[in-house]
Amino acid sequence: MGHYLGLASSLAGSFLLGMGIPFVFFRIWQSDQFGNFLSLMFTGILLTFIFVGIAYLIALLNDNKVKGFGIAIVVWLFMVVLYDGLFILLLVAFEDYPLEKFSLAASFLNPVDLSRIFVMLKLDIAALMGYTGAVFSKFLGSSNGIFLSVALMLIWIFVPLLAYLRIARKKDF
Repeated sequence: MGHYLGLASSLAGSFLLGMGIPFVFFRIWQSDQFGNFLSLMFTGILLTFIFVGIAYLIALLNDNKVKGFGIAIVVWLFMVVLYDGLFILLLVAFEDYPLEKFSLAASFLNPVDLSRIFVMLKLDIAALMGYTGAVFSKFLGSSNGIFLSVALMLIWIFVPLLAYLRIARKKDF
C-alpha cells in the first residue's frame, strides 16, 4: 500500500503543479472562479488516485507486462471515450422508456462521468452536460449531487485498492 500511496501522491503532485502553475501566473485566487478551479483540481486528484488503483490491480492480475499495459489502455479508453458513446446509444435506442434511474445508475459506473458531473454541478450548469447532468440536478439537487459524486469517487478509489490488497495477500510472489 505504501507503493500505491507514493506513486499516486507523486502523480497527484505533478498534476497539481502542471495545472496550478499556469493559474498562479493568472492570479486565479483573486478571481471569483477560484472555487471552481479548486473543484477541478480536486476531481483531477481523485481521478489520479482512482486510475492508479485500477492500474495497480491490473498489474497484479497480469504477469505479462505487455498484456497488462494493453488492458490498462483499453480500460482507460473505455472509461474516457467509449463508455459515453455506448451510453448515448442506449439512451437513443430506448428513448421511449423512462431512463432516469438507468442513467443515474450507469453514471455511477464511470469515475470520469462522476468527475464531470461534480464539476458541472459545482458550476451550476448541469443542463449543459446533457441528459445525465440534468437528471442528477433534478433528482439530487446541486449539493446532494456534489456529495454523492464525491462519495462515489471515493468508493472508486477504495474498491480497486481493497481488491489489490486482498489479492496481493493471497498471491505467491
